[in-house]
Amino acid sequence: MPGRMIFWMGMILVASATAAFAHEDCEQAAKGSYRRSSARYEVPDVALVSSNGSEVGLRALLGGGPVVLNFIFTSCTSICPVMSATFSELRREIGPDRVRFVSISIDPEHDGPARLREYALRYAPDPSWHLVTGQRETIVRVQQAFDAYRGGKVNHVPLTFLRASGDGPWVRIEGLVPAADLAREVRRLEAP
Repeated sequence: MPGRMIFWMGMILVASATAAFAHEDCEQAAKGSYRRSSARYEVPDVALVSSNGSEVGLRALLGGGPVVLNFIFTSCTSICPVMSATFSELRREIGPDRVRFVSISIDPEHDGPARLREYALRYAPDPSWHLVTGQRETIVRVQQAFDAYRGGKVNHVPLTFLRASGDGPWVRIEGLVPAADLAREVRRLEAP
């Protein structure tokens, strides 16, 4: 009997600890727990395909003024819809034409131009938001350049990159970030 009581007391302690950790994880998610760092990435000189089917150079797409970049795929049911909804909300919050948004599909076999156009319609299409894809090798090369390659789409993690200008460093945000926090990051980029 005492052995059983010890077992059940241990189970109660484990359940309590698990609940406490789960509650902490939920609180961190609600607070928008993410990690921010700064880095320089060498953007590869590659051609991608836009949602309208035209070829676009990645360096040209990311050059010039402020840009916000992420990696997504349209059949994703977890983090990609959240990140895309965040982009949509951020565009509304900061106003039109202040930032260029770029989402690069990491599933080029599935995400052609038509699929990317369809995906954009779910998140309020906007000319400042560019959804692009490319050949498998090209997409892997781009992900590797941003230290974002995780071996395949099922291993992807939420990453958002921001840059003030074509020659400046990138702000790297790891984790799901609320649009309000991204808006603060954009304003920091715009500050002199």
